[in-house]
Amino acid sequence: MKGVISVMPNRKLELHTTRSWDFTGLSRSKVSSSLQGDVIIGLIDTGAWPESESFNDKNMGSPPAKWKGTCQGDGNFTCNNKLIGARWYNSDKIFDEKDFKSPRDSIGHGSHTASTAAGREVPGTSYFGLANGTARGGVPFARIAIYKVCWLTGCSAADILAAFDDAIADGVDIISVSLGAGGPIEYFEDPIAIGSFHAMKKGILTSNSAGNSGPFPLTVANYAPWSLTVAASTIDRKFVANAVLGNGLIFDGIVINSFDLHGASFPLIWGGDAANFSAGSDQGISKYCFPESMNSLLIAGKIVFCEAFLDGSGIMLANGVGTIMTDYEIPTDVAFNFPLPVTVISREDGQKVLDYIKTSEYPIATIQYGETWDDSMAPSVVSFSSRGPSPISPDILKPDITAPGVDILAAWSPVSPPSGAELDTRSVNYNIISGTSMSCPHVSGAAAYIKAAHPDWSPAAIKSALMTTATILDPRKHEDREFAYGSGHINPDKALNPGLVYDACAADYINFLCKQGYNATTLSYITGDNSSSCSGVTPGRGWDLNYPSFSVPVEDGQKINAVFTRTVTNVGSANSTYSLTIYTLSSISITVEPASLSFSAVGEKKNFIVTVTGDPIMQQQIESGAIVWTDDAQHVVRSPLVIFNYIPDLLSEDSVPEKKPTFKGANMFHKNRFIRRN
Repeated sequence: MKGVISVMPNRKLELHTTRSWDFTGLSRSKVSSSLQGDVIIGLIDTGAWPESESFNDKNMGSPPAKWKGTCQGDGNFTCNNKLIGARWYNSDKIFDEKDFKSPRDSIGHGSHTASTAAGREVPGTSYFGLANGTARGGVPFARIAIYKVCWLTGCSAADILAAFDDAIADGVDIISVSLGAGGPIEYFEDPIAIGSFHAMKKGILTSNSAGNSGPFPLTVANYAPWSLTVAASTIDRKFVANAVLGNGLIFDGIVINSFDLHGASFPLIWGGDAANFSAGSDQGISKYCFPESMNSLLIAGKIVFCEAFLDGSGIMLANGVGTIMTDYEIPTDVAFNFPLPVTVISREDGQKVLDYIKTSEYPIATIQYGETWDDSMAPSVVSFSSRGPSPISPDILKPDITAPGVDILAAWSPVSPPSGAELDTRSVNYNIISGTSMSCPHVSGAAAYIKAAHPDWSPAAIKSALMTTATILDPRKHEDREFAYGSGHINPDKALNPGLVYDACAADYINFLCKQGYNATTLSYITGDNSSSCSGVTPGRGWDLNYPSFSVPVEDGQKINAVFTRTVTNVGSANSTYSLTIYTLSSISITVEPASLSFSAVGEKKNFIVTVTGDPIMQQQIESGAIVWTDDAQHVVRSPLVIFNYIPDLLSEDSVPEKKPTFKGANMFHKNRFIRRN
């Protein structure tokens, strides 16, 4: 067909599923509301709940003149001067009975991400009293445009591409995409990589979630170098609920428990003592508390000790009061909410609970209403956040950056159960959930914040500003170092004035792809035209792409030998001189020429070359250093440099190790939870 560049399978992709902005340092905006109002964030997600207070347009004027979009309400959705546009896509024409055939959000995920990026300030917000305070996005006066591509049945590649095309034509400035493929795919087969390339050509930065398949290596998603890949980390708040036994023992668990039993104690039973024999269950099955495996005659009115981390449906179906859960692998850095009173304790504490049940004639327990504790160890990259290196292009360090993605309070769809369990009949306007889906819109909001202050900056310049000013994380808490957190934790205010930026344009990324072995045909699948060519480009390393970080993958037994060319653009003081500091191991040589960069004008560019050498290495874990440029105006422009061993044949779709589930349980939470979506 005329105008068709390529045809690809219509894949199904998955969604990657407020103290957080204060934690990033963005307590008070340095960018005026009028400048924020000139920026439009497009969110490709599950839609939005337009009546949410997070999307009210009080004191907001008309959308900027550049806006060319529409509000495809279909009688079920109304836009305003905050939520200025909405479209929906379903090329498969497959709908669940709970889906709205409109941009309205029936899942909650899209409302959550949109309000995290740019929601209005809403005081007195909480989740049943937990996390009480003011909910807000990073740029409360920025405009929001919704592109609904995800349904209860998944997210279609064709719909994602169509949404990108519309968002670009509509005039958005930033695109936020909290979804991704289930495994590595080549750029020319990836609708997000293709769509974000088209956006980049039009001056639009795409912020992507890194995925929720951590802590296993080579699991990072959305690794295209022209987009911004975001890991998830904790904030200085965690949710805890105590289990109190009749013998006085108290066990705390990481969980969001919004149910108040008012201190009342209930009979306590082990799931293994309540098997539903009529349904074919036995002690070995019922101890895990699977749905329909429990004897409701024995469970009703009791708290149940369960040896599996499930969603609590089995106990609800059997009319239990609540459950104390344990498992061999339980989350210790992220909390979940449940449809009944629950706490989740360690295996060691679980054995003490079981011992009490077996030695007490009338065991009793209660589960206390949730508490909020300070987390002095934050920020730390959460265990579920997908790790690098990039499975496709190891010469580019991924993820790029990390941001708050754990226990985030934001807007929700009131028709979606807050715990994700189908038996949960509660309705909420705000919910607490976790995932790189939650960290991604934090960076989208931060990017919009920079775009408002610097409307003429390119996508690469905004990305560079965020990366080179990021807060350094403690490698002693992260054995996988930059493969977990990239350049570090976002610091939006510092990113407003980075001093220098590493800029890049479409031609630079095309040159990179040519060096990766692309030809005119495969290149056209990404660029969307037939004019690009790899003529005269020899396949090789991707080290001359002007990227704000440095990655040195070394084959086992080979010497370390890498040469990078870089160009920085002065966006700080007109007359400035930057001096160099290199952080590295004594066994590795890093030289930079020149060692000083002097500028006489804003916009002036300077080149430098980085050479990394060292003895042969084998079975080497990631080692990291940094190249830092500083001037007298207190600009600190930091770029991480990583060195690691790899086997090239392993960096392919067929040989990447199978991703293991983070938690046990075949149906752990509804599929809109972060285990299924980013």
